[in-house]
Amino acid sequence: MLVIGIVLSVFGLGVFCWLLFTLAIYALPFLAGLTAGLAAFHGGAGVIGAIIVGFVTGGATLALGQIAFATARTPRIRAIIGLLYAVPATVAGYQVSFALSGIGMSTGGWQRAFAVVGAVLAGFTAFSRMTLFVPASDGQSSEGAHSPISWRPHDQRR
Repeated sequence: MLVIGIVLSVFGLGVFCWLLFTLAIYALPFLAGLTAGLAAFHGGAGVIGAIIVGFVTGGATLALGQIAFATARTPRIRAIIGLLYAVPATVAGYQVSFALSGIGMSTGGWQRAFAVVGAVLAGFTAFSRMTLFVPASDGQSSEGAHSPISWRPHDQRR
């Protein structure tokens, strides 16, 4: 019985970690949707209206961020947009990692160390998932310069 409990605990922690990294990019849209939904509820929209406003706001935040990241030309703008999505994911990653590490150890330096590692990994995951929305370059550039996004072997360059 003890072995089954240990295996299920490890499996449960793995599921929570997988969920954290899968949902890392959605921290900012969730926060925006929750804030807009609560504002609509306190403004008198009712429960159904607040839920609709929250879903629409969260979806719009995610879609507009992905479109802005994909259409931005300069790396600086992409970095700023990516950080807008990575910072809330980092905060959420810290909180979840801190709580999960508190299950197995007492409060102290190691718990904070695991929380910081989880926060950094969640932030990198959110930023890297934003880069997935950049369209792949076809390798044809008008001025003949080599694009840093798509690499072609030397013999195929113009």
